[in-house]
Amino acid sequence: MSTRAASRTWTISRMEVSAAPFPGGRRPRVLVVDDLDANRRLLASLLEPLGMTVRQAGDGREALEEVTGHPPDLILLGVMMPEVNGLEVCAQLKADPRTRLIPIVVITALHGEQEKVRAIDAGADDFLNKPFSKAELLARVRALLRLKRFTDELEYVETVLFSLGKAVESRDPHTGDHCQRLARMCVELGRVLDLSEDELNALRRGAYLHDIGKVAVPDAILLKPGPLTPEERKIIQQHPVVGESICAPLKSFRLVLPIIRHHHEKLDGSGYPDGLKGDRIPLTARILSLADVYDALTTERPYKLAFSPVAAWQEMEKEIQKGWWDARLFEEFRKMVTEPD
Repeated sequence: MSTRAASRTWTISRMEVSAAPFPGGRRPRVLVVDDLDANRRLLASLLEPLGMTVRQAGDGREALEEVTGHPPDLILLGVMMPEVNGLEVCAQLKADPRTRLIPIVVITALHGEQEKVRAIDAGADDFLNKPFSKAELLARVRALLRLKRFTDELEYVETVLFSLGKAVESRDPHTGDHCQRLARMCVELGRVLDLSEDELNALRRGAYLHDIGKVAVPDAILLKPGPLTPEERKIIQQHPVVGESICAPLKSFRLVLPIIRHHHEKLDGSGYPDGLKGDRIPLTARILSLADVYDALTTERPYKLAFSPVAAWQEMEKEIQKGWWDARLFEEFRKMVTEPD
């Protein structure tokens, strides 16, 4: 072994710790990235007996390919590698929405505050200096894998909710890809208004989940071709409240809940469920309202034929005169739809 390699080989203390298998489900997947085979094999020998599936990458490019082909639950990432170094790999993965939630532990022989700051700036979730103890390594691995499992469970719940939202949409054969169209229009308008990425993500989610509360509305009311009775209208008008209650347990839906609850409010206070007026209606809810109304007007429903785009704009202008919609947002929305890039 060369002097350089010898100086970079990791040293693990002889401290032993008990390591129970990880509970439930599949084996956790860990990607070990380092250009020295001895380092990779050492970490694999520590993790595999604990029930983890370990894959290896010898450089930054190989690591990025591994993440794409075999998404891991955790990455143990060396820094000093040829071509693409560890911090560049970390920064790329954390910039990609598809991989940013994978925990990354940067492991390096370099010491000092500056190195830690660089790792944090690159998006690393944890930092280990060589040499380190086996106990410390395993404790950090366990902690980050627990966090990843919680994240995966949250994503699973979100997937179930989106599936429920699609199921609600499919109850009405006339709506077609209503939610998909809303998501596209809302996000485009949000970008025109220079909203944050969090707000754009909330609009995307809200577009798919805004009517999830209709799961509690009987088909006899939801698909009724004629006018609703006052009692039936009260039932329909509760669907935003029901939808909010379904999604409320998810803290990650903090920005989505106002969209679900308030997308049927009107600027003059005549909307439901809370009769909010003006700027008390969240901007994201007002955005979705416009897209929802336009899409409802331009598609066939059980109670009406589809409007042409021109007729839809005229109808919405009449409703603006009644004080229902945000005139400034309407003009931005109409410009966006009629003058696409």
